[in-house]
Amino acid sequence: MTSTGKKIGFLSFGHWRDATGSQTRSAADSLLQTIELAEAADELGVDGAFVRVHHFERQLASPFPLLSAIAARTRTIEMGTGVIDMRYENPLYMAEEAAATDLISGGRLQLGVSRGSPESAINGSYSFGYQPPDGVTAADLARQKTEVFLKAIEGAAVARSAAGGLAITPQSPGLRDRVWWGAGTRATAQWAATLGVNLQSSTLLTEDTGVPFDELQAEQIQLYRDAFREAGHTRTPQVSISRSVLPITEEIDRIYFGAQAHDDQVGLLEGVRSRFGRTFVGDPADIARELAADQAVQAADYVLFTVPNQLGVEYSARILETLTKHIAPEIGWAPQ
Repeated sequence: MTSTGKKIGFLSFGHWRDATGSQTRSAADSLLQTIELAEAADELGVDGAFVRVHHFERQLASPFPLLSAIAARTRTIEMGTGVIDMRYENPLYMAEEAAATDLISGGRLQLGVSRGSPESAINGSYSFGYQPPDGVTAADLARQKTEVFLKAIEGAAVARSAAGGLAITPQSPGLRDRVWWGAGTRATAQWAATLGVNLQSSTLLTEDTGVPFDELQAEQIQLYRDAFREAGHTRTPQVSISRSVLPITEEIDRIYFGAQAHDDQVGLLEGVRSRFGRTFVGDPADIARELAADQAVQAADYVLFTVPNQLGVEYSARILETLTKHIAPEIGWAPQ
């Protein structure tokens, strides 16, 4: 599967709530509509269907059944995560699940993993049975599990038999090159580069240097690429970013989102000064010009656009159609 130039995808948080106006009133609604939106995006020529993974929330939490279903119902679109919190995972079982999903998709899985994002649960991974040993931080545990996971999908022996070492089965060739690390700082991006995985960077960075968000993110991307090259890896790494984009083409869009545009925001997140990227709202032509001037958008290989999934498949698909026709071509994208 090939795509010339930049790739685009959608990123769904998979929210569901039994509330007035919500089109996703249950977990079943959220799951099934995510599959349907991926089908619609596939028809539009969108490159990727990505989902957030959050535990103990009314959001998507078990990605592999969902991604496998998307794989079985689509033809060319890639499916991925942004991101799986490795603190919660058994890395060997996850290696089996990921390989099986990738084989079902024909090699279309793009697997984002990380330390995870802020959550309502206090030490939520402890409830799953994963508690860092004394002297090991939660971030350290996530990294250690990621390294075990990578060895497993590379085919390394991770168990023994009387005849020798045993590797996880099945194996899916090429999956190792389609693993991404979700980095919230420049330093973690550089660590991901030494590991030889791709980079996912979202609209939140848990650091701030006083420069606009897109400049800070572009700096993170450049440091990552420099570190990847210096580590001696031979392949070309890939970088994805996400953007909150809400084009207004009908009056209903203005009613929903007309007042939601905002510039970068800076605040404390878990005691750390963090910078949040802006939300782009307005005429598609204006958004296209603004994104074309966004330094990180220009530096990235893959741009993921968040969708308001609670408004239903038809609404989100219309946003994606506007993106493919009027916005994405201005940032260097063309249908595959």
